[in-house]
Amino acid sequence: MWTGRPTFWTGSVNKQITDPLRGPTLRSRRPFPAGHGWRSGEPRATVGRVSTDSRDAVTSIEQLEALYDSSTGVVSEKETRVITPLQGRYIEESPFVILATAGRPEHGGGLDCSPRGDPAGFVRIVDERTLQLPDRRGNNRLDSLRNIVVDPRVALLFLIPGLGTTLRVNGRCVLRTDPDLRAGFAIAGKLPTTVLEITVEAVYTQCPKALIRGGVWDPATFRTADELPTVGAIMHQITNGAFDGAAYDAAYPERIRQTIY
Repeated sequence: MWTGRPTFWTGSVNKQITDPLRGPTLRSRRPFPAGHGWRSGEPRATVGRVSTDSRDAVTSIEQLEALYDSSTGVVSEKETRVITPLQGRYIEESPFVILATAGRPEHGGGLDCSPRGDPAGFVRIVDERTLQLPDRRGNNRLDSLRNIVVDPRVALLFLIPGLGTTLRVNGRCVLRTDPDLRAGFAIAGKLPTTVLEITVEAVYTQCPKALIRGGVWDPATFRTADELPTVGAIMHQITNGAFDGAAYDAAYPERIRQTIY
């Protein structure tokens, strides 16, 4: 039951999972419990340490490269300037992409990373150098779109459920409003307001190490909604109780049904 306050799950469930690199392991699903670390005002040293000495800060490319081995072989050679047919399969099968943009504060922009999803293949491959991505109905903050208008550089990360390998695409984007173009992306009679047209500059696969380490597609690591605070609970806390979080959460299923497209 929603209580007007965010509730933090404090139990611990250890489940055996199979790590493709290390075999069966036990993983704890305990988040930071309520009353621990920064939530309770304990010294930050109990949950991490912020250095006050800048001498260990990395401040030059030369210093950075000295810390890591050089990339060689496949890592150095895998980047292409166009979408190859095999790379295109990842775009065609992906129902979810993360869009990164950068803008200027004076134009109401900044750094942004936005999730985009639709049935697999929703990002259209026009040709080996061009992608089109429909901008579906959202919250109208326009964070990504403001950025694109003033700085066309974008980065895309394509994910496919169940697969560890992802595909990265970097390029430059323009917002298109042509009615016929938008009509080609209609779902349930609803057209996107704009279509992001991306001119490709770099394409390459990303190895699955991060997703393996995080157990992203392993059901044993999945969480349920009742283990985390709802959006309504978070808003209730942010506004010191002025926001009716219970009503917001109760109305959300119907609201999402009415506004998904």
